[in-house]
Amino acid sequence: MKPVVGIMVGSDSDLPLIQETAGVLEELDIPFEINIGSAHRTPDRVAEYASTASDRGIRVIIAAAGLSAHLPGVIASRTLLPVIGVPVDSGPLGGVDALYSIVQMPAGVPVAAMAIGRAGACNAGIFAAQILALTDPRIAERLVDYRRQMAESVESKAEKLAEMGLSRYIEEKSKQFE
Repeated sequence: MKPVVGIMVGSDSDLPLIQETAGVLEELDIPFEINIGSAHRTPDRVAEYASTASDRGIRVIIAAAGLSAHLPGVIASRTLLPVIGVPVDSGPLGGVDALYSIVQMPAGVPVAAMAIGRAGACNAGIFAAQILALTDPRIAERLVDYRRQMAESVESKAEKLAEMGLSRYIEEKSKQFE
């Protein structure tokens, strides 16, 4: 299937983070493509990617970047497609600088800003799916199922906690991370 979500990262070091996004899109059976392009080091590559995305069938773009994080804004300036920015949790400010760069876009060039790091990367995939679900009932159905599974997981954990008690539950949970 042709990709409908385009993902661009500012550096290959951002790929482990954006794997969260890819995982969500794969789970929801939404085809996507991933590219690397820097707003500062390869501005022509980024401009070409953004300006041709719609012609290639892309309907939403997710851009992850750290530090000054101009990538989502530069992409948004070159397309009418919705752009979702994911601030990478890197650098001396831990991603706060990236968040501000994405959130503080000037009027007229919006970028949807997600949370810093893994939660934002996951939510970017879900938000892209929600945008696509407006015109694709199959994606809407998969989103409903995705949310149902999340709710069932919480219910299961609550039951387990009630059975085991706090100390045993935490002890077992910590063993999973060893």
